[in-house]
Amino acid sequence: MTGLTWMDRADRAAPWPQATVVVAGLGVAGFAAADALLELGARVVVADECAADAVADRARLLEELGAVVRLGPGATSGLERDADLVIVSPGWSPRTPLLVGAAAAGVPLWGDVELAWRLMFPDRVVPWLGVTGTNGKTTTTQMLASMLSAAGHTVASVGNIGRPVIEAINEGGYDVFAVELSSFQLHWTHSISLHSAAVLNVHPDHLEWYAHGGASDDDLMREYAADKGKIYHLAQQACVYNVAEPLTRRLVEEADVVEGARAIGFTPGIPGVGMVGIVDDWLVDRAFIDQRAEAALPLAAVSDVTPTAPHLLSNALAAAALARSFGVPSRAVSDGLRNLHVDGHRIQTVATTGGVRWVDDSKATNPHAADASLTAFDPVVWIAGGQAKGTHFDELVATHAHRLRAAVVLGVDRAIVADALRRHAPAAALIVLDGTDRGVMAQAVREAARLARPGDTVLLAPGCASKDIWSGYDARGDDFAAAVAALPTLSGEGDQP
Repeated sequence: MTGLTWMDRADRAAPWPQATVVVAGLGVAGFAAADALLELGARVVVADECAADAVADRARLLEELGAVVRLGPGATSGLERDADLVIVSPGWSPRTPLLVGAAAAGVPLWGDVELAWRLMFPDRVVPWLGVTGTNGKTTTTQMLASMLSAAGHTVASVGNIGRPVIEAINEGGYDVFAVELSSFQLHWTHSISLHSAAVLNVHPDHLEWYAHGGASDDDLMREYAADKGKIYHLAQQACVYNVAEPLTRRLVEEADVVEGARAIGFTPGIPGVGMVGIVDDWLVDRAFIDQRAEAALPLAAVSDVTPTAPHLLSNALAAAALARSFGVPSRAVSDGLRNLHVDGHRIQTVATTGGVRWVDDSKATNPHAADASLTAFDPVVWIAGGQAKGTHFDELVATHAHRLRAAVVLGVDRAIVADALRRHAPAAALIVLDGTDRGVMAQAVREAARLARPGDTVLLAPGCASKDIWSGYDARGDDFAAAVAALPTLSGEGDQP
């Protein structure tokens, strides 16, 4: 166990030159953590089994700054003898030998988010508005940031959205952070205390990360949900939950929050007191107004959310609740939604030709996300498959069997999706592709074009992760769009969007 008695209360002003810190992982978050610790004078050792070009480039830079870097197979097999702290990059399994060794030795394990929270103090403190959930995190965080900006705040969108929190802290100059937090990041947090926090939904995902001997799927779901619920720990103002999902309310009830923090529900229906919801095509507030017992304040028109898919309206309501908890006026909520430009690969129409709409929702990387996407269209030719991550597809397929004209299934876990289709949607034409390289997407698009009829939507909503074939969901979506553009009707005289 570390002999540094100050480590449990460490902040930016702590005597970091006394510490040896191991940074596990040299992705974007690991690099930012190592860089910040080197700046504070700590001895930093970085370990990563990966030695890809991007990792090697970061390693060279950190070595120039004074870090010890170990890359390649075996780099994470053991722990430094004199380690006082381990910083865990997002996604690292607790069963990684280095982390198992640290836990056994009593060495503290922090995620990069925990480190960022500590290093805000005492002189760089910025309020955090946090978002987690199985799906919708990034879109909700973007909506929230847009609302905050419309209210005149200087805001940084950080965390799982792509930019490490610690990077924005070191840059300075921000009024507030809109923080997207994954279950991986929350697992390694201990002391964060957000201004306000939201759990959008909790459904099976990443269960393989939690898997351990003898644990049932129910056990793994409890562990996953508990990590999501950590976002409410010590929440100061508002704990935003999904009225339609009682589990999210239960996570609020189980959380140890700052006295006075309120539970705020969001619902696509008429809101009760203490909620935000929808009335007569308006997003309304019955939580942050003095007259909430008798009245509701209009925040934005439903038409300000584009496209007006049900799950996007829910995302907008959650973002609005967080923004309102921070004092954002109603006009800024509507302006923020209208000004928003959501990143690609999220229910993005890439072409329309011959009466067939082609939609890229490659960001739908689990069954719950695919459910939201499928709900928005009918009839559908569905392109699905990839890495299932321990999830199942029977409920999803049974729910949407009536809208499936056909399905084209690909990827390493294609059999899981295909078997569910055979069981629950036998009337849908089914094509299973065995390709294992990126060319399989062009084949899938050609098959979908053959099966689609005027009025159909060809929907890439895989319900699976992408790294069996692609570098990420964005590359998968790019290949889909490129393959659609190469179809004869589109490369010739078809009508483009």
